[in-house]
Formats: sequence, C-alpha cells, structure tokens
Amino acid sequence: MQIFMALVAGLIFGLGLILSGMTNPAKVIGFLDLAGNWDPSLALVMAGAIAVSAVPFRLAKGRATALLGGPIRLPTATDIDRRLVLGSLAFGAGWGLAGYCPGPALASLLSGGAKPLLFVLAMLAGMALFELLQWQALSGRHKAA
Repeated sequence: MQIFMALVAGLIFGLGLILSGMTNPAKVIGFLDLAGNWDPSLALVMAGAIAVSAVPFRLAKGRATALLGGPIRLPTATDIDRRLVLGSLAFGAGWGLAGYCPGPALASLLSGGAKPLLFVLAMLAGMALFELLQWQALSGRHKAA
C-alpha cells in the first residue's frame, strides 16, 4: 500500500508540475531573469505549494507514525554550514543554466526530449559522485581512527 500511495503522490506531483508549466525550462529561466522579462508564475506555484503543505506538515509534527503506519522522519538539522551553502549554489547554478530542477526534469522525461534526459543523467552522475566522495571521506576517517 505504501508503494502504491507513493506512486499516486508522485503522479499528482508530476501532473501538478506539468499543468503549472514548471516542466518548461523557459518558465524557470523567465522567473530567474530579474533584469529582463520577469515571469512571476514560479513564485505563485511555490506559494501555492507552501500553502497546501503547511497544514499537513504542522499535523505531522505531532505524530510519530504516518497515516499508513510508517515512521515520520521530519528534518531536524538547522545549521547553515559550508556543505549546505555549496550545495545550494550548485543546485541554483544548475537550475539557472538548464531551467530544470529534479522534479520537473523527471516529469519532463515523458516528453522524450534530449534536454531532460541529459539533465537527469547529469543529476544522477552528480549524485553518484557525491556518494563516492562521501564514502571516501568516511573510509578515510575510519582508517585514521
């Protein structure tokens, strides 16, 4: 049941991205173009998403388990450190250059275009590189101890 509900949630999320136009890189780049022909629609989509998710997140804080019985694991980190800042900068640069972030890129794979496919492949390569570097850093710490 959990996998089915995850599929349903993902389909609703993807459909929302498609219907709102957020799978169109030109919309994202238009939002980021503050000095040119600025398109505020992405800000409206973000505000709508925050409004819709605020109540469930507030309710989830008071629960130990999800409606389907699994544990609720809300983020607890509050520190702004070097890794967060560098990761945010890399995310923003990729977003601005490609016009995609992970969700819309995955939804755009259905279009069959080369650009979302290349973005997703580059994203997966970056994730794999991070995991490799993380593994090496942890291995180095264990050897030194």
